Amino acid sequence: MTLKTVYVFGGNADHSDPRQKDKTVAGGKGANLAEMASIGLPVPPGFTITTEECVRYLQDGADFSDDLRTAVAAALTHVEATVGKRFGDAADPLLVSVRSGARVSMPGMMDTVLNLGLNDATVQGLATSSGDARFAWDSYRRFIQMYSDVVLGIDHGLFEEALEIAKEDKGFYNDTEMAAEDWQALVAEYNTIVADELGRPFPQDVHEQLWGAIRAVFDSWDSDRAKVYRRLNDIPGDWGTAVNVQAMVFGNMGETSATGVAFTRDPATGNRAYYGEYLINAQGEDVVAGIRTPQYLTKAARETAGAKPLSMEEALPDAYAELARVFDLLELHYKDMQDIEFTVERGKLWMLQTRSGKRTAKAALKMAVDMVAEGLIDEREAVRRVDPMALDQLLHPTLDPKAERNVLTTGLPASPGAAAGKIVLDADTAEQWAGRGEKVILVRVETSPEDIHGMHAAQGILTARGGMTSHAAVVARGMGRPCVSGAGAVSIDRATRKLRIGSTELKEGDAITLDGATGQVMLGIVPTVEPELAGDFGTLMVWADKLRRMKVRTNAETPDDCRMARQFGAEGIGLCRTEHMFFEASRISLVRQMILADDEAGRRRALEQLLPEQRADFTAIFEVMAGLPCTIRLLDPPLHEFLPHADEDFADLADATGLGVDHLKRRAGELHEFNPMLGHRGCRLGITYPEIYEMQARAIFEAVCAVKASSGEAPLPEIMIPLVATKRELAILRALIDRVAEAVFAEVGTRVEYLVGTMIELPRAALMAGDIAEEGAFFSFGTNDLTQTTLGVSRDDAARFLSVYVDKGIFPRDPFVSLDIEGVGQLVELAAERGRATRPDIKLGICGEHGGDPASIAFCEKVGLDYVSASPYRVPIARLAAAQAALKKA
Repeated sequence: MTLKTVYVFGGNADHSDPRQKDKTVAGGKGANLAEMASIGLPVPPGFTITTEECVRYLQDGADFSDDLRTAVAAALTHVEATVGKRFGDAADPLLVSVRSGARVSMPGMMDTVLNLGLNDATVQGLATSSGDARFAWDSYRRFIQMYSDVVLGIDHGLFEEALEIAKEDKGFYNDTEMAAEDWQALVAEYNTIVADELGRPFPQDVHEQLWGAIRAVFDSWDSDRAKVYRRLNDIPGDWGTAVNVQAMVFGNMGETSATGVAFTRDPATGNRAYYGEYLINAQGEDVVAGIRTPQYLTKAARETAGAKPLSMEEALPDAYAELARVFDLLELHYKDMQDIEFTVERGKLWMLQTRSGKRTAKAALKMAVDMVAEGLIDEREAVRRVDPMALDQLLHPTLDPKAERNVLTTGLPASPGAAAGKIVLDADTAEQWAGRGEKVILVRVETSPEDIHGMHAAQGILTARGGMTSHAAVVARGMGRPCVSGAGAVSIDRATRKLRIGSTELKEGDAITLDGATGQVMLGIVPTVEPELAGDFGTLMVWADKLRRMKVRTNAETPDDCRMARQFGAEGIGLCRTEHMFFEASRISLVRQMILADDEAGRRRALEQLLPEQRADFTAIFEVMAGLPCTIRLLDPPLHEFLPHADEDFADLADATGLGVDHLKRRAGELHEFNPMLGHRGCRLGITYPEIYEMQARAIFEAVCAVKASSGEAPLPEIMIPLVATKRELAILRALIDRVAEAVFAEVGTRVEYLVGTMIELPRAALMAGDIAEEGAFFSFGTNDLTQTTLGVSRDDAARFLSVYVDKGIFPRDPFVSLDIEGVGQLVELAAERGRATRPDIKLGICGEHGGDPASIAFCEKVGLDYVSASPYRVPIARLAAAQAALKKA
């Protein structure tokens, strides 16, 4: 059976074909127009060209098939018969609108043309049939301007300039002051602009106009702005857009006509109150384009705002009453808040669009909870309905929306939240100033692991270079610190301790504010608002927790992070990165002494001094996480990351060790690696320098025994060996840990449970998971490094080209943001399967950045992992995403 390419709606059309109400086929707008028509709402008749035709058009070199042309002609005949007017009739013309309609709402991203079908002849017929020459010529000038911009590619500013000059010549301020002859003169001017810019007259053939508009809508699917929007909102490029051609109804036919946009509930707060704006004697673009100031929909909203112009409820009471009835009907039908476009033509209400309205996270939560209480939806649907990533708006401090902003520049919104403080230009200064109670913003060209203490001390991080997956971005998200990265307008002069942002020069100590949700960098202190996590948020989380199967843990290595994560509902630690502890200012010198020691004896002397520091770290964490599983990753990064770079740092180290600067520099040079991320790191450190892992294991066991003795409740330590590639590596290091455990248990006179496992972050480890599971009680998938080693792509360097790869469809999303399910996902699934075959009770989790990504979490549910682990501020996101994944799987 040949599938239809065009569907008609309205009038006596048959709306029974389910494809016509399938948004993947008819797009959101087309599906909803057919649905509204089928339930008897006043919808101007029209037809929808399917998204499939858009995809075919773009694939086949931007051409229309004969079948499509035939189907459109037949559909146009249906509209003519329903309305009682003919397209192109000089006496009483049918005019149509041509609008896009993707399967998901993409507001403002694609193109629209109104009043199509007007030309030098039909404008006369419209003037006669409507009895309003002013309206006819106003509609014609609108059409020329819109069609010239959208279809012919002529700068709309040329027409705006001509309009302003015409009004100025007449002494008019508003468009509504223009008379019919004024619009007629402006049409002549517009036609001259088109001829001058295009080299040919404005098209007079209405069918040529129609196919030009259809072509423009299809082409707009691949416009630059649409591509950016799709990338930001994870919309696949192969979906395409539908085209909706619909008989025009006019809101600009006098004082009994109007147009407006409305929501059945307040999209900002979620309150159950009609919300919207309208304009009398106007067309739709007047409301959304800001050409005229729209008025309030309801009397109550007008009175609250103290506005004088009458609301629609007061000015057009009958049309408003009908609109209110439609609001209630649509919300009951769709069981969701609706975003509606409408027109009133000489007192009669017409519905032009309905769709599930976009809303703030706060509003989404309130609507979901309220609709359950109203009996409109159940708890399962409420959980499905809230976008997990939207919760980011609620989990961090945000800028006071009433406060003024002096925006200096805009970078990448790398980590959400808002932060204000004094500029500091290095990590040590950040830590020092924060230690004396100052709030600081760490500003760097780019960050490195050596900056970790300053990043932790700062309220927020700003970098001149780096992308959404840079070191600064990843660490900031893990810490819950707002971060703006890749702010190219930032120029830092370390010598003078100054920086320039665009044309503004600032010095260290000056105040700035970051908005990690938008990427804005602002001068001075902008007030922030703290998040509220009770009420509707808490209610939805309770429902989500009842529905999810997977546990949700956190990535954390400080007591503060652990407390925050538990507040957000974390059920343990999935990744404690011990290397972050080594960068603390109080111990970095000891770490460096250990690394640069000439022999094992020298390393052990330094490690003996580090032991009480590590024990204190773990004791503080275990006290917060008592009773919960805690996965502790032993030292992972290459040792060069801990080494000094500046001469003054080598001098300080020489004073501490009694060794010469030259000797220390020579030892540092011996440790240099050409590709350190694939070099002497992870378990390879434990194999070659077992004393490092011995010290860390002892610190873990002594800490957990101490917490058990003091509180009676110990956590379950899960000791994770990183970067394992072979069973033998894990066997050697597991034996080492077991020996240390037995020694500590004998010394303190008590025992605790513990597990030894590994992080799967190498393709070989995934392939050999069956063998490795003989030695490991758990696998934690380190998907950051597994993605790097599988794709052969450095996460830190990928920002330079990955956006191009996403734009070209090589990757559907940045694989460091959302798991590469086809490639890396296969390795995760294979390792889980082979690990369970050897050890059926093996514990499986994911601890990379992907543990906070809803699409990756859905994959983890499909594979049947036991838990996901996310940064503290992403724990609620993971809880909700895990519940949605469980519902989808069910």
